[in-house]
Amino acid sequence: MVIISGEALAVAFGALCDSVKQVKDQILMSKPQLGDIKSTLETLQPLIKEMAECEKELDGPEEELENLRVKMEEGAELIWKCSKASAFKKYKYSSRLDELRKSLQRLLGILKVQGIRDVKKALVSVRNIENVVQRIEGNCVIQNNQSEKIQGWCAVPEPPTITVGLDVPFRELKMKLFTDEVSMVIVTAPGGCGKTTLATKLCQDAEIKDKFKSNIFFVTVSKKANLFLIVQELYHRKGAPVPDFQSEVTAVGWLHQFLKQIGQNPMLFVLDDVWAGSEFILEKFDELKMTNYKILVTSRSAFPRFGSPYYLECLKDEDAMALFHHAASLGDRSSYISEDLPRKIVERCMGFPLAITVVGRSLCGQPIEIWQKRVLEWSRGSSVLESEHDLLDCLQSSLDVLDEEKPLIRECFIDLGLFPEDQRIPATVLIDMWAELYGIHEDISSISHLYELASQSLANLVVTSRKDNKYSDGYYTEHFVTQHDMLRELAIRQMSQEPLQQRMRVKIDICGDNLPMWWKEQKYQSLIARVVSISTDEEFSSTWQNLQLPEAEVLILNFQTKYYALPVFVEKMNKLKTLVLTGYSTSPTELNNFQLVDSIPSLKRIRLERISIPSISRYPIQLKSLKKISLFMCCIGQGFGNGSIPISEAFPNVVEMNIDYCNDLVELPAQLCDLIQLKKLSVTNSHKLSALPEDIGNLVNLELLRLRSCTDLSELPGSIRNLKKLNFLDISDCFSIMELPEDIGELCSLERLNMRQCSRLNELPSSVLDLEHLKEVTCDEETEILWEPFLPYLTHMHIKVVKEDINLNWLHKSHF
Repeated sequence: MVIISGEALAVAFGALCDSVKQVKDQILMSKPQLGDIKSTLETLQPLIKEMAECEKELDGPEEELENLRVKMEEGAELIWKCSKASAFKKYKYSSRLDELRKSLQRLLGILKVQGIRDVKKALVSVRNIENVVQRIEGNCVIQNNQSEKIQGWCAVPEPPTITVGLDVPFRELKMKLFTDEVSMVIVTAPGGCGKTTLATKLCQDAEIKDKFKSNIFFVTVSKKANLFLIVQELYHRKGAPVPDFQSEVTAVGWLHQFLKQIGQNPMLFVLDDVWAGSEFILEKFDELKMTNYKILVTSRSAFPRFGSPYYLECLKDEDAMALFHHAASLGDRSSYISEDLPRKIVERCMGFPLAITVVGRSLCGQPIEIWQKRVLEWSRGSSVLESEHDLLDCLQSSLDVLDEEKPLIRECFIDLGLFPEDQRIPATVLIDMWAELYGIHEDISSISHLYELASQSLANLVVTSRKDNKYSDGYYTEHFVTQHDMLRELAIRQMSQEPLQQRMRVKIDICGDNLPMWWKEQKYQSLIARVVSISTDEEFSSTWQNLQLPEAEVLILNFQTKYYALPVFVEKMNKLKTLVLTGYSTSPTELNNFQLVDSIPSLKRIRLERISIPSISRYPIQLKSLKKISLFMCCIGQGFGNGSIPISEAFPNVVEMNIDYCNDLVELPAQLCDLIQLKKLSVTNSHKLSALPEDIGNLVNLELLRLRSCTDLSELPGSIRNLKKLNFLDISDCFSIMELPEDIGELCSLERLNMRQCSRLNELPSSVLDLEHLKEVTCDEETEILWEPFLPYLTHMHIKVVKEDINLNWLHKSHF
């Protein structure tokens, strides 16, 4: 954390304002961009002036504040250069002008999120800040360190590209939301009827947005309702400091305080997917009766004591047929298919939008005989949609096709049911699982299986990068899988069809310390499952009973407590190859007895998410079989440097290490340079990382070095020239790097280089001419210029220029 004075920002701010005023009318090509910059500057000016006059100080994240001050200083020079440049050069400057505009918007976000340090005076200035933010909030994404960890909380998902049959419910519900007599509206229907789609469509309506403005909050509650997390989500969404509370009473107090603070303006809360048993959540939101305060609830339960529910009906025939035509992409093909055939298919779906969509997509592009066969199969039994369970039977028909034609894809689908409800599944976890379960050792093969599932409408594959990366380079940390609840239940049903003692997959959900009865009574001496997933909640005390899992190759442990102990039976899982530990608490979980893994002879892959690394490094472990270790959103601290034994002895044969979103990582530990077997090292989105070890050249077997989005990293050590086997180097979005090592040409095996958005890189060393095997350089339009003098000599090299398209998938999870 760094403290920046208002005066320091005001000086840089003033210079930038003067530059824009002087040259705005001179630069025709960039005039719209400069107009946006000028507008944002005018909005910021009263805030900067107030800070300077009152000698206030802004307290915020070091990399953000310092970078913003530097950006404003460089911005004045950039605008002056742009005014003197030729038309071609002005075009090249456009991306840098856009970056400057975004930096100013980030400054506005910090003024809102961080506030002014002087609390007494802040009460006066908050009104000014809120007025400013409201003027451009629609075009500005507020960021802070917490939102880097948990992105898109309470953001409204986008509705599907086509919605049918919702016009009447839309108008009626909209009228209710504009009526003073009603504060809470319950929309109820069986699963798959379009409740969430209707809610998102309402939130995206222009009149709704005009009434409630930025005070529209969308929260998915799900089965395991957690008031603590919901309140924290609301504070995240408004960019306010997240409260810490230990009891429900305290959480309710913070919720009421939040509602009262925003209560001066109209508010709309959408509580999506509320299950029976979660009435207390509705009670707490409904306790405060305020004007223009509306709550929209979607649920499979009616909750009649909160008012007359709105029953969402299934689609009528005309709307159902329109949805089917879209899902099956009939188009011109409809003339070749008798009207009777689609009608029979739609009738069997009985107006359930999800069933229509899934069946339609599974038939899309298929021969007519496949359609006829499907109808024939359905005609031999009773209706498939008489109840919610029958909806699963309908979805089962899509899975049966995989069972016959692509059994491995079917197995991959069933594996998706092993993970907690309403949580995105990291694709990298599936990669690690499937490598050991099915022998899929190429990451791209696992990703292709996920795309296959998505094409069959059995899952969604979402890439959460804020930049739309159409070019795959093997980086899948930002790939996640989501599923509709019905599809998840379908997967769970598949793995539960066999008796427990015969199942290849076992999924165990533990509430509090209430173990399943079969486990408590030790009914089974051992289970033969190859994959075991155990999820515990925030009330679990880490009290385990014995469980024998002699055949288990994958163990997935999900937990929500700040302290967690591994089950003792782990040390006897001699065939375990992949261990996945995921904490869902808001702070990194501290692990006890991690030394148990030292007894596992075959353990090859470990993935830790939201784990405190110092809590495990104190244990002396030696994992000779371990090949890959992945750390995601972990607290690194001094975990590697102060271990009980050297890291080279703990992981002597590791060939791949991934460190992602570890925001407290400032310097890469020097001990990592002793992992001489390492072939892949990936450190990404660790924004405070400022230096690499000087001895990184000792990693003589390294083939891939990825340093993507390490925004504070200022240079690459000279010893990098010793990495003679390195064939891929990724420094994209490392915009603090100003020069490359002079001897980079000694990377004799380098074939691919990704250096887009290295905006401070001014020139390339002449030794790049020695990169004889360099085949592909990925860059942006600005860094492309740096290569122009060398192109006549590097005839074997191809430059791939990537335009930076903003991708908003990180804001929400996908829906059908």
